[in-house]
Amino acid sequence: MHTFVEEAEKILDKEYPVLDHGFVRLVDYLGSDQRIVQSARVSYGEGTKTYRQDKGLINYLLRNDHTSPFEQVVFTFHVKMPIFVARQWVRHRTARMNEISGRYSVMKDECYIPSSDHIALQSEDNKQGRKNEPVDEVTAEAVKEMLSQEQKMIFENYHKLLDMGIAREISRIDLPLSLYTEFYWQIDLHNLFHFLALRLDSHAQYEIRVYAEVILDIISKVCPIATEAFINHKKDGVSLSAKEKDAVKALLEGKEIPLEGREKEIFLEKLK
Repeated sequence: MHTFVEEAEKILDKEYPVLDHGFVRLVDYLGSDQRIVQSARVSYGEGTKTYRQDKGLINYLLRNDHTSPFEQVVFTFHVKMPIFVARQWVRHRTARMNEISGRYSVMKDECYIPSSDHIALQSEDNKQGRKNEPVDEVTAEAVKEMLSQEQKMIFENYHKLLDMGIAREISRIDLPLSLYTEFYWQIDLHNLFHFLALRLDSHAQYEIRVYAEVILDIISKVCPIATEAFINHKKDGVSLSAKEKDAVKALLEGKEIPLEGREKEIFLEKLK
């Protein structure tokens, strides 16, 4: 039975702006919460169970990693983002995508410039991230000016090459990682939840995290029960190792935590 979700239909093809030139659009969807429970029960037709029972089943499936019913729900998005974000994005290989090609198309003069409050120094304890505090406004403006001027020069040369008749596939080769690209991206709900669990994490790069936040909001319109369960059990939930379980037991008994160094730091961070 075809699934029709009224709230999802309202946002089809709606463009959600992200960063300075990017966006996310829900192009199409297949399935909903109802499809998940139908698949799990291998039953067809509606009204076989109550809302409360459906919610309980979805929570049970997600909490216990019974993933195949969630694969019955599929989303197709049209997304636009800087290339450096896209390179992180495509590491999630359990999806299908088709990207704009600079061999066929003349690329738009659109590059990402971070806002001042997201320009920061390199973190001293996180090799792949920035500090939480932004630099001062003078430094931020200097950084943005450097980026802007370099991007302008690169695009001037890009168009000079095109005007000379140089092939598009050659003219594009010096375009920067800040250039915006766009693609259609199709993924099932199980693998989308995995994407979101990683990219909504506070350690994920800000520029991809904001896309994940928008996508989470979009899918909540299509699968509100499943999305709520994901937030509860996966996004905001905590999994513990055997040593960490012993540490929780020690805390409850008022004893010293049997962890040291980095293990202790990770454990305490989970409890925040």
